[in-house]
Amino acid sequence: MCGIVAYIGPRDAYPILISGLRRLEYRGYDSAGVCLLSEDLNIYKCKGKVSDLEEYVVGKNLSGNVGMAHTRWATHGEPNYINAHPHFSQNKTLAIIHNGIIENYAVLRSELINRGYKFASETDTEVLVHLIEDIISNENVAVEEAVRIALNQVIGAYAIVIIAREFPDKIIAARKGSPMVIGVGEGEFFVASDATPIVEYTNNVVYLNDEEIAIIERDHDLRIKTIRNQSQTPYIQKLELSLSEIEKGGFDHFMLKEIYEQPRSIYDSMRGRIHVAEGIVSLGGIKDYEQKIINAKRIIITACGTSWHAGLVGEYLIEDLARIPVEVEYSSEFRYRNPVLYEDDVVLAISQSGETADTLAAIDLAKSKGATVLGICNVVGSSIARATHAGVYTHAGPEIGVASTKAFTAQVAVLTLIGLLLAQKKGTLPKSEFVKLLFELDAIPAKVERILKLNDKIKAIAHIYKDVKNSLYLGRGYNFPVALEGALKLKEISYIHAEGYPAAEMKHGPIALIDELMPVVFIATRRGIYDKVITNIEEVKARKGKIIAIITEGDESVKRLADHYIEIPDSEEMLIPLLATVPLQMLSYHIAVMRNCNVDQPRNLAKSVTVE
Repeated sequence: MCGIVAYIGPRDAYPILISGLRRLEYRGYDSAGVCLLSEDLNIYKCKGKVSDLEEYVVGKNLSGNVGMAHTRWATHGEPNYINAHPHFSQNKTLAIIHNGIIENYAVLRSELINRGYKFASETDTEVLVHLIEDIISNENVAVEEAVRIALNQVIGAYAIVIIAREFPDKIIAARKGSPMVIGVGEGEFFVASDATPIVEYTNNVVYLNDEEIAIIERDHDLRIKTIRNQSQTPYIQKLELSLSEIEKGGFDHFMLKEIYEQPRSIYDSMRGRIHVAEGIVSLGGIKDYEQKIINAKRIIITACGTSWHAGLVGEYLIEDLARIPVEVEYSSEFRYRNPVLYEDDVVLAISQSGETADTLAAIDLAKSKGATVLGICNVVGSSIARATHAGVYTHAGPEIGVASTKAFTAQVAVLTLIGLLLAQKKGTLPKSEFVKLLFELDAIPAKVERILKLNDKIKAIAHIYKDVKNSLYLGRGYNFPVALEGALKLKEISYIHAEGYPAAEMKHGPIALIDELMPVVFIATRRGIYDKVITNIEEVKARKGKIIAIITEGDESVKRLADHYIEIPDSEEMLIPLLATVPLQMLSYHIAVMRNCNVDQPRNLAKSVTVE
């Protein structure tokens, strides 16, 4: 949730840290702070964004080639100067930054207060740094050993970096349930929540595993041990990320750039996996588990947010194509109830970041019951990629905008490939129909390109509805999850209340909301239950609702009924979500911009939900 970056080496640390914070700000933007070690530990922090921190430090001592920085998404304590990270220990010889939640912080805090410690903030993080100081004082151990002992007393999730005034050539980092990557350069090291601040300096990285502590010393090799004091050999990987991928490339916002990247990202999610001429689909990442999936009596998809919507599309796809029952679960609910799981169940866990805390917990639960767990995620080396038995990367490239766009269509594309692969192996589709679907799927990127050319028309519609208070999104069949996703996009970036429903459910409540001020967005393509959707549109029109329709090119019937329409290319019914989602993303984007909302950093949201 929060963004962490740290540096030790020969360079001035501050420019590296502040640049890293800018790249990590999508992870949290309630407050920001930096700690620099020269002759002393200097901490500067403030409420607000990274730009506020940059203004605040003007004229201050920014020297030092060891340092760490943090951008916060608040959990314990409101966003303000006092609760911002970094935090000092009581004697100000230690400083800490932290991403995660210490669940037993209240008990630890009470014990420390009884021992005479005073707390400046409301955060759980300050408890941890005081605990480490207490262990150093009472047990007379080195800082890395004190961190190890402290983490054995902690319940919860954490990614932490510790700097000690008495050890100016050392940084301690550790993680459990929250991501952390270490960049290995020539005589220098970088630490971050993800690779975006590191790629500019090195492509050699080490991903810390849960309950691992990294001891990072100037002019020494990286050392890693577990909180149980077992030494680990660092595994250095090559970073598959370029600097250009994490820059805006001339677009006003990352979200707009990522919308326009979808022809490429959808293509990349299928590249090397779909062989149209041969009429086959291959997914190397799950090849060893093909038979297990084919024989599964049930597939359970678990995810959160936009990934959950992709999972709903996957349910339709897999049941349609492979005739295997599918259930779609919110990870946050799945992990806390007592689900019935069998050893022949297959669980698909979907997450853009590969770090979603609830989805990781759902994976652990499913594995503990003996189920086979496969991942669908975007980030190579992420926690979900490592926690699952196998999986498929979406290859969408970095997604910086908090509102997910290209990740959703890439996930749907991969789920389509899984459905087709199972159909191919099970023989549940006639060969002619299977090949036809492959041809249609192969044509999707070019059709998305055509939709993107409708930008000016979509922008004009956005201008008409930018000041509405509420809206409905309706669709049936494969278009029902599209309606949910369209509504989510509007509310999360424009702050307009929006709800998605199956169109037929409108009569069971939502129809009471419809009047001349209520825009209703229909995903009304000619495929699927088309005639029934026409009837639903008539019902809205009869009540003076404003109708915005996503329609198939050349469809005159809906065009006559709608107040506004956006035409998209025709395709097979099960592939329509890959097309119909795109104009809804564009509509939300333009409405948000016209309302002067921060599109890339919507209030109260963070890109990767690594805490509960």
